[in-house]
Amino acid sequence: MYAMKYMNKLKCVERNEVRNVLKELQIMQNLEHPFLVNFWYSFQDEEDMFMVVDLLLGGDLRYHLQQNVHFSESTVKLYICELALALGYLRTKRIIHRDIKPDNILLDEHGHVHLTDFNIAAIVKEDLKATSIAGTKPYMAPELFQTFEGSHPGYSFSVDWWSLGITAYELLRGQRPYVMRSSTPANEILQTFHKAHPSYPAAWSLEMKSLLRKLLCIDVQKRISCLAELQDLDYMSDVNWDAVLSKQLPPGFIPNRRRLNCDPTFELEEMILESKPLHKKKKRLARKTKDQGSDGSPQNGQLQQRLDNVQRDFIIFNREKSRKAVGDSDSSELSTTEKNKAIEDGQNNNVEPVAFLSG
Repeated sequence: MYAMKYMNKLKCVERNEVRNVLKELQIMQNLEHPFLVNFWYSFQDEEDMFMVVDLLLGGDLRYHLQQNVHFSESTVKLYICELALALGYLRTKRIIHRDIKPDNILLDEHGHVHLTDFNIAAIVKEDLKATSIAGTKPYMAPELFQTFEGSHPGYSFSVDWWSLGITAYELLRGQRPYVMRSSTPANEILQTFHKAHPSYPAAWSLEMKSLLRKLLCIDVQKRISCLAELQDLDYMSDVNWDAVLSKQLPPGFIPNRRRLNCDPTFELEEMILESKPLHKKKKRLARKTKDQGSDGSPQNGQLQQRLDNVQRDFIIFNREKSRKAVGDSDSSELSTTEKNKAIEDGQNNNVEPVAFLSG
């Protein structure tokens, strides 16, 4: 089973979100990992863009925090290991997620974590740093704000490990180690990092406290910033990483399969606010086509041009076809024409490459 989300093209154009949507599609079609929410298909019609991804019924960690779930240290340790494997994989693809937080970590029905939402992810070339500022402030690393202030040349994969530390701390304690909001100015946040000292409850093991301090080290050079550094810790000496990767280690928290595992009020509000439900689309599109013929204003013409660009640039993707193409290509069973068609599936030559960010 899969989950499908759809994005209205007009709304994306009006909110200047088209570039991020196309970038996310371009990134996700090249990713597949046990601890990611994997992308399977994308398609479009005149009004909407559709993405089909893994169906995860366990809800996100934000929801469970709001339900006052107590996450044990052993459970959080396993989450850290699973997410670390995901981050290690993303690093091989030169991808910085930039928005790791409980809201973007979904649980499957067995309680394993899956990272989602690559809407603001960045791809960096080797030995270069990212300089654009993106993320959710309470989870953003100090060097992101220092880059914004002009006192740092940029940042790299280490920012995701800081966010992992903030998230792990929040899961254990129910609150973040630093008090700040999305509205807090960058200079005040930097002052908070230097003046405030996170407290670590006595009930936590010395090993967990040591790990969190290393993840939340302001000095990037001293922070744990890659999978190998995490695996080298004494605290991780008992971890069977092959078993973690194959999801053989049972999490301490398993979502209730009889519950919705999301806020039904929020979901209902989304349904009510969706003024153009999919099941009425056929009649609406027919009426829209008729109306467009009688409205030739310059403003509508410009808007239509932008919508046409979305139609042109959107990436059609089918992971099953891509897998088959790779297998068939390896065994040399496809004709040249079929090979070319398979290679083109999931690509669109009109889409600009994802911008590489450099210092």
